[in-house]
Amino acid sequence: MNAIADLFSDAALRALERDTPTPLYFKLYSLLKGAILDGTIENGAQMPTEQQLAETFGVSRITAKRAMDELAAEELVERRRGKGTHVTYEYSPRPVQAPLVGMLQEIESMARHSDVKVLKCRMQVPPAHIREELGTGGNDKVLQLERVRYREGQPFGYYMSWTAGLKKPVGKRDFQKSPRLAIFRKQGLKISRVTQTISATAATAQLADALDTKVGAPLLSLVRHSFRTVRGQEQLTDFLQVYYHPDRFQYQMDLTLDE
Repeated sequence: MNAIADLFSDAALRALERDTPTPLYFKLYSLLKGAILDGTIENGAQMPTEQQLAETFGVSRITAKRAMDELAAEELVERRRGKGTHVTYEYSPRPVQAPLVGMLQEIESMARHSDVKVLKCRMQVPPAHIREELGTGGNDKVLQLERVRYREGQPFGYYMSWTAGLKKPVGKRDFQKSPRLAIFRKQGLKISRVTQTISATAATAQLADALDTKVGAPLLSLVRHSFRTVRGQEQLTDFLQVYYHPDRFQYQMDLTLDE
């Protein structure tokens, strides 16, 4: 940890040198705290001594001590005589939060600017793990939908979904003309929360054929859970699994950090 300065950007280090009303110890404390909270300095890591901090960041030992005192007061680090100071904060990743309306608009926009081939559209009793997620009974049927989306004649996404709560029948032609979200909205199915998980997988024979790639080729995998609120209770209403061809699809997010 002697090279702790290497963990920070030049801009962050220059902030310590700026002549501002903010006390220098607080600048150093804030810099170290941020690195602990975001996992850059891991739980259990040994922190530099006050003298090492002073030399590394060009501050006095008193300034370094006060910064470390603040971290210890917030129980982010623990000091033990003869053993040094160690990080005690356990970082855990948190989901990125984004405005739901903006997310749904982007999803619907992508649907409107691509072509779709509907492979399946039927009311079906879902498999056990989907029934458990949706909270449906053993004989309850929900909408099963399978589609392939194309752009410029090339398939980029294979979509499989199970949807509960639809009040009116829908057919293949409905989904060939309109995005799913538009159809849901017309039926009064209002989405209140969405969670997404993105990972990677290898193409099966079925996926390879649908996405015009090789068996075993890497694909992006996205699982989306869409919830609605019924009488104050949140219920999963739509389970969606998508497989994307990575050469024809990119998932980009533009996030702004809170100051």
